Amino acid sequence: MEESITQITEKNAVVREWSLKTQREKGDSLVEGCVANLPEHTTVNVRQNNLEDLVRVWNQWDSDTRGIFTERYGDIAHLITIRVDEQLIQAMVRFWDPAYQCFTFNQEDMTPTIEEYAALLRIDNVQFGKIYVKEPKPLTFRKKLVRLTDMTDTWAEKQIKKKNETVCIPWSSLRESVLSHPDILKRVNLFALAIYGLVIFPRVLEHIEVAVFDFFERLKQGVNPVPTILAETFRSLSTCRRVGKGRFIGCAQLLNVWILSHFWKLVRTPFHMFSKTFAPLEAYLKKEWPREVTEQHWVSVFQNLRAEDITWRAPWIRPSVLLYKCGG
Repeated sequence: MEESITQITEKNAVVREWSLKTQREKGDSLVEGCVANLPEHTTVNVRQNNLEDLVRVWNQWDSDTRGIFTERYGDIAHLITIRVDEQLIQAMVRFWDPAYQCFTFNQEDMTPTIEEYAALLRIDNVQFGKIYVKEPKPLTFRKKLVRLTDMTDTWAEKQIKKKNETVCIPWSSLRESVLSHPDILKRVNLFALAIYGLVIFPRVLEHIEVAVFDFFERLKQGVNPVPTILAETFRSLSTCRRVGKGRFIGCAQLLNVWILSHFWKLVRTPFHMFSKTFAPLEAYLKKEWPREVTEQHWVSVFQNLRAEDITWRAPWIRPSVLLYKCGG
């Protein structure tokens, strides 16, 4: 039986009390030397992959195929139609604190959480009774590619490239299989792989790197992808902020939705937002958001941000079990 909202709220109060007590006792627990002198200005490249092929595939699928995909991979397909506001992301990077792993907007600290990203993607946040193990003899990249596509070893060997020291394959090599593979489940899996490689972990433009294949193999074991998505986002933000330049290679779409959702003010939260069928990304796409806003304007907004300007709890967050610590 599911816990009532009252029970969950009471547990959340216990978590807050524990968190405050731990903070008072142990302080910030920062590693010595982690607070570095940061560049005053940052120049960040937020260039994205061309996703027209993926949008066309999704639009061609019938409701049954889309249903199979969503049941397996959550709502990641909505990411391919979310417009990334490059000016917004560039402004946000200026306010990222690598030491504390959060944005500091004026006097307000904010950071994406596992619970928020899991809610956006409609993926189970806390998975009880799971133990993750590493394969004793993992397959080679070529073998994984053959298994995913049903192509030959010779074909797979020809597709493997090296771009800027990163082993990967061109998206164009997988496009035809995504469009016309006779096995519907193979098409669904390859489409998900393409989203993870081109949208969520877009390290090499127009290519899918070997690390994404390795990660994708674990997804089929039921591994929660959200912590890895967040970790890559934090890592990229911290690198860009410390160096003062670079390309942001986290999931810009999710970061874009996350920050704007905290400006999404509702007098009363509609009941349908608490339904298990409510899709936050779909709702985001239906809403009008600011366009043609300059980076400098966003910088001004963040510099002058007050607590009352934002919604601390995004309207699409449902009361749920929180993962707040590991171990004793």
